[in-house]
Amino acid sequence: MKNNNPIDENSLFKIQYGMYVISTAYDGKINGQIATTLMQVTYEPIQISVCLSKTTYTHELISKSKKFSASVLEQDTPMKFIGNFGFKSGRDIDKFTEINYDTKITNCPLITDHTIMNLEAEVVQQFDIGTHTIFIGRLLGNYLIKEGDAMTYEYYHTVIRGKSPEGAPTHISKNK
Repeated sequence: MKNNNPIDENSLFKIQYGMYVISTAYDGKINGQIATTLMQVTYEPIQISVCLSKTTYTHELISKSKKFSASVLEQDTPMKFIGNFGFKSGRDIDKFTEINYDTKITNCPLITDHTIMNLEAEVVQQFDIGTHTIFIGRLLGNYLIKEGDAMTYEYYHTVIRGKSPEGAPTHISKNK
């Protein structure tokens, strides 16, 4: 029987997303989460964007603080580290317990564990796209931690066999 759905959701993993921890700080609280949708959107001024589910604590704090950081994960980041930022809520736990990080311009956590580069930005625009928000940030600083290969989302799915949590832009429902 022919599939009438013209969209093969698994093939979307071929789009070269990365694996990032997006973090923020607001009113003495810090939080971070895994995201796959980070990119540079302009050069002058340099601006980056990230897309986050409105249900996450990180989204809530970025909406208030108007700042965020991004840690580019190295290819061999352990699943336990990814799970800490991807499958738990900062409303329930302190995700930064036993995580090494620094702070600079924005006071947002700049993770040094399993990270090849950090960026920090101030939000200049945000776009409501239904279940998610796209935050556009003016780059304030970027810091190379070490040389290495960044983890791609395809590597996460095909080699590590990682899954996407509900609310992630790339989550595929079990009902499909």
